[in-house]
Amino acid sequence: MERFWEKPIESLDRAQWEALCDGCGKCCIHKLEDEETGELVPTNVACRLLDRRSGQCSNYRHRRAYVSECVRLTMGNVRSIDWLPNTCAYRLRAANEPLPDWHYLISGDREAVHRAGQSVRGWTISEDDAGDFENHIVDREL
Repeated sequence: MERFWEKPIESLDRAQWEALCDGCGKCCIHKLEDEETGELVPTNVACRLLDRRSGQCSNYRHRRAYVSECVRLTMGNVRSIDWLPNTCAYRLRAANEPLPDWHYLISGDREAVHRAGQSVRGWTISEDDAGDFENHIVDREL
């Protein structure tokens, strides 16, 4: 089996690029910016389109029609997006770092990300149920 994920990200085709996503859902968590420091702080509030059990977008193909601020991650912008989680496969591969052992491309198991505690499963709520996001700040590294 070709280990495409070990190649430089610029050499990946679209399907390979999309396959890098580990399904953690952390990029779909709302973050608030501290007005004084500019620091981003995570909340436990997830985008309304995030399937919080699977860690996947429930309408990925048309997400921007429903969530206009959704950022399309590309090979061209991945290195400049500082709010991506430290464990993000896109971020890791852009820095030429290996994928973690729990990543499904390594482990062969889509549930491994959840068992490793590296996903949003079990600790998030939908933005439709959140109210004021400031009441949902979490002390958690993403």
